[in-house]
Amino acid sequence: MVFSNLFTAGGVVMWPLLAFSLLAVALIVERVLFWVRINSRQNSVVREVLNLYRHDNVVGALDKLHQNTDLPIARMFLAALELEQPTPEEFRLALESEAQAEIPVLKRFQNIFDTIISLAPLLGLLGTVLGLIASFASLNIGDVGGTRTAGVTSGISEALVSTASGLVVAIFTLLFANTFRGLYQRQIALIQEYGGQLELLYRRRYERGDKTYAASR
Repeated sequence: MVFSNLFTAGGVVMWPLLAFSLLAVALIVERVLFWVRINSRQNSVVREVLNLYRHDNVVGALDKLHQNTDLPIARMFLAALELEQPTPEEFRLALESEAQAEIPVLKRFQNIFDTIISLAPLLGLLGTVLGLIASFASLNIGDVGGTRTAGVTSGISEALVSTASGLVVAIFTLLFANTFRGLYQRQIALIQEYGGQLELLYRRRYERGDKTYAASR
């Protein structure tokens, strides 16, 4: 009953605000599951892969990566390690190219969150303006202090419901959007750190192979 009263008081803009809030909740749930999956497994997987590769167990490292291809950094490592005898420069380019390809996955839905954060307060303000217009349109100047004036006062308070609703939707979405943005920035830093470690290990392996080949000649 209270919910229906809020919709009646807020006016027509409450429907798009409801749609925005449902969309935001659905996308937030998807992002939460995405980041929980990454943060719960990625560090242990990457450390194990680097340790296997450091001890020249390339097959074991590749098997571990293939078992975790749902992780962005695992796909990045595979793009470089599956190259056929690349030079260090080619290896680095493969890591960087795949890292760039993973950015849209990490930033997924960020534009939608920004749109909801921007539009929700504006829709709330629009609802308030429409409510005020309707309230003052019903005001009879000759009846100041009468029953119609009381109705206008009530209408103004009800019109503010849409502004409050828009702000609630925007603030709720902004809280999670900023959290996801922080997780994205942290993930980019980890990709650079772990990618650099893998590149360093490959360069050492590559140089060691060149020295072995030169000694055999």
